[in-house]
Amino acid sequence: MVINLVGSIRGQEYLSATIPGILESLNIPYTGSGILGESLVYNKFLVKELLQSHGIPVPRFQLISNPLALLDQTLQFPLISKLNEIHGAVEITDTAVSENEKQLRERLKFLIATYKQPVLVEEFIAGREVTGILLEGLNKKVYLAEKIFQKQDTKYVFATFADQWTEAGANNYRYEKYLDPALAEYLKRAFDILRMSDYGKFDIRIDQSGRYYFIDSNSNPAFGPKELDIAIANILGLYNISFPEILKRLLLNTMRDATGKERVNPSPDNNEDTKTA
Repeated sequence: MVINLVGSIRGQEYLSATIPGILESLNIPYTGSGILGESLVYNKFLVKELLQSHGIPVPRFQLISNPLALLDQTLQFPLISKLNEIHGAVEITDTAVSENEKQLRERLKFLIATYKQPVLVEEFIAGREVTGILLEGLNKKVYLAEKIFQKQDTKYVFATFADQWTEAGANNYRYEKYLDPALAEYLKRAFDILRMSDYGKFDIRIDQSGRYYFIDSNSNPAFGPKELDIAIANILGLYNISFPEILKRLLLNTMRDATGKERVNPSPDNNEDTKTA
């Protein structure tokens, strides 16, 4: 069995989809999403199209390959620009949000010239942000947590690259348990629509009217213990689920898939259902 933690090959994230293909050709069981799930998630525009077409709420968006391209007139500023084929909040900085077309054109010019790929432009949803982790076991279990931001000096509050991956931004937000069965059902649907397996991560904005908008989706998200400040361990820790337990569930689910047998509940007391959001 292989624990697949590959996130990019030669700096190209989409090539990660070749790893499941190689393992399947060798008949080696592996954790995480398969070829299709990995391929889909590395195209944010396609993810948005799929989710929207299945009734999952997303912000209005447009894929732009040329910084001089006509802007969809239905889009309303402020807009946030995201690299279409790179995850990990790369280039999600305080300047990622544009308040007018001049700022947007400058941002597009920089991103397209630097990274040689299209940019996904979407309406910035002012409000709160929730992260959801889905973990497969006997059933699909959803664990939700709200990001509680400590930043007071920024006009637009969201998780930047620095907030997520640098020591300087480590204290800019923390997680608190968030409960909503309706959102949990949205996550389960999104997980299936995007052909994810074993585990997945979703980021959702909540506007001032309480409406949800899915803004990011990750198959095979960063995986590790709380000591590495990884979202999956931090969030499931709020539900008293340890990293060894997460790993155990992941391995048992992969074993089930490999042998064709039913999933085995990794909790000795058989109380996995009591730990869901």
